[in-house]
Amino acid sequence: MRTSKLYAPTLRQTPAEAEVPSHQLMLRAGFIRKVAGGVYTYLPLAWRTLRKIEQIVREEMDAKGGQELALPIVQPAELWKETGRWEVFGEEMFRLVDRHNREFCLGPTHEEIITDLVRNEVRSYKQLPLLLYQIQNKYRDEIRPRFGLMRGREFIMKDAYSFDKDEEGLDKSYNDMYDAYSRVFSRCGLTFRPVEADGGAIGNATTHEFTVLAETGESDIVYCENCDYAANSEKSELKTIIPPAEDELPLEKVYTPHTKTIEAVAQYLNTPLEKNIKAVIFQNEKDQVICAFVRGDHEVNDVKLQNVTGAITLKMAEESAIRAIGGVPGFMSPIGLSKDAIIVVDPTVMEMHNAVCGANEEDHHYKNANPKRDFGDVIVADIRLIQAGDPCPHCGSPVKMTHGIEVGQVFKLGTKYSEALGATFLDENGKEKPLIMGCYGIGVSRTMAAAIEQFHDEHGIIWPAAIAPFEVVIVPISSKDEAQMEVAEKLYAQLKEAGVDVLLDDRKERAGVKFKDADLIGYPLRITVSPKLLPENQVEIKVRKNGETTNVNIADCTKTVQEMLKKL
Repeated sequence: MRTSKLYAPTLRQTPAEAEVPSHQLMLRAGFIRKVAGGVYTYLPLAWRTLRKIEQIVREEMDAKGGQELALPIVQPAELWKETGRWEVFGEEMFRLVDRHNREFCLGPTHEEIITDLVRNEVRSYKQLPLLLYQIQNKYRDEIRPRFGLMRGREFIMKDAYSFDKDEEGLDKSYNDMYDAYSRVFSRCGLTFRPVEADGGAIGNATTHEFTVLAETGESDIVYCENCDYAANSEKSELKTIIPPAEDELPLEKVYTPHTKTIEAVAQYLNTPLEKNIKAVIFQNEKDQVICAFVRGDHEVNDVKLQNVTGAITLKMAEESAIRAIGGVPGFMSPIGLSKDAIIVVDPTVMEMHNAVCGANEEDHHYKNANPKRDFGDVIVADIRLIQAGDPCPHCGSPVKMTHGIEVGQVFKLGTKYSEALGATFLDENGKEKPLIMGCYGIGVSRTMAAAIEQFHDEHGIIWPAAIAPFEVVIVPISSKDEAQMEVAEKLYAQLKEAGVDVLLDDRKERAGVKFKDADLIGYPLRITVSPKLLPENQVEIKVRKNGETTNVNIADCTKTVQEMLKKL
């Protein structure tokens, strides 16, 4: 490929719509162009990188016995209704009706379709285990598409599904995929960490997210340096904090004007936040009011709360709904609330002594609330969000937090979908049993974006060699100089013959323009053919990652490049 023929329209200015580095740089470097909110065209450079990521994924899936197929994007509603998920995805699902008034959706995921396929074909344990996968576009109607390819409406995913006869088989399939994913992201050159995660709408099951560490990541990752514990903050388990014992004092109602926030009441009563009880009030998809209570210096974990209450969706409660259960916004506690409310209290709150909480009366709070004595019949469950410094659930050491970008996830689904869809097989004894399933996804387009978030600088992208659109760019200082072009063409031919993915910048542009584009696009190596080095039969090789330059003899250039690429 020659740059004069390459369709890669670069931009000198960053478009105002782009908020994160990957979005900014993919637009500037000519990788993508926006079609609509959350929908992008992949230009040739992006497509080359995507194909390289896909090839790595295919090789690792095939190495574990995976078989690639292609499932339909348009899926009938009937299958989703069989599993009860037609409503679970809510407004994120693209739904459509055909000319015969039949309901369909654009597939956000393919558990139903693949299970339907297998239930019609697999009859015996002799046909198991089975691992099927595909690489395909997926669709989700994000309420607010943003961050370019990080949160789009159309995206490319690899999804794989395992079918086993027993839990032992599922364990092996899961471990195989865990290992394959580790190899995929290692081969892509990414710094990542597998973390314990929540199953969400796919299924509440054993699951790990593969997270690329990046400052701009939208996932909060908690980890322990003293052991191997790592988890998404939404999933992380928490130990109950038990304060020193105190003598219980009588419950006392006090006047607290204009103190609707936990900080305001703590300041007004001159009490530390950890002696206050915070209320966060939600409504579920049935408009039931869910009251969550955590310690004043803690935050409610929405995902945990959904799992505890079985809610499909949560939204902040309307004032009318709060008052209907006997509550007053800003002055809430479980004391005196209607039994129509679902009240969930964090275990740490239940251990508090002589705390401050709302009195369910305008401008009033209770002092000396002792939850075990005063809160009555409530649901006690871990619903708080982990914080840096909290004790590790495994070893007790203080945990640390960082940011990450989820690029893959592995699930143990068990029989969630096979039972719902009647996907069974006959075991060794002729007994009918449900297939035991696993589900394994990799965001291919998201991986490309995550790589840029992890590897970039003020000049542009810094691609790992394995997924760079081109591994090497050859830049003659002047394309009008015959001697320079002769050497450039010779090196170009040699590198291609050696199997190096090489690009020749043959444009009649100033050297500075070529250098800026090379840094912006992020080719791992740049070979510069300059009039200063030609008399010595040398060229310069620059490493994009660290800026190091090396002068090498033209005769040794190909070998040197191959050796350098192995280290990138």
